[in-house]
Amino acid sequence: MDLQYSLKNFPRPIKQFIAAFVIVLGIGFFTGLLFIGQTESNTPRGMIENYNGNEDLAEVKVMKFKKGEREMLTIIHTHILSLSFIFFLLGILIWGTEISVLWKSILTLEPFVSVLTTFGGIYLIWLDFTYIAYLVMISGFFMTLSFIVGAIVVFKALLDSPTQK
Repeated sequence: MDLQYSLKNFPRPIKQFIAAFVIVLGIGFFTGLLFIGQTESNTPRGMIENYNGNEDLAEVKVMKFKKGEREMLTIIHTHILSLSFIFFLLGILIWGTEISVLWKSILTLEPFVSVLTTFGGIYLIWLDFTYIAYLVMISGFFMTLSFIVGAIVVFKALLDSPTQK
């Protein structure tokens, strides 16, 4: 089964459509990262406080309480589903580029590992396995790096001139 396509050979209007999609996808992805910064979950301590609360501390800027099980399951469920779709769609586009199969495989499989590690880790943090916060930060970094590199690779393919027949 030979299932090959090349983004660079797509008609210009389809390339523009794909580019608009990847731009909007990126805006949504990075808005989520801005939200993480707002909740102060971009440090291990902040992440632990965001899910487990900080009501045991004497002086805090913002009082936070441990999230309930229903809220945690909602957070994890929605993030795993939405990020899976994001990386699935971006992955389809990455497979239409001319990078090596090894890099295509890395850029399309790694994000799924990171999604499960990040959100499984967040659940474990909530269960008081707080040392997992460092693993969550590392997996979140690799998830973001995969998104950025994948989007750049797709844009490069969209900007390439079609192959002459």
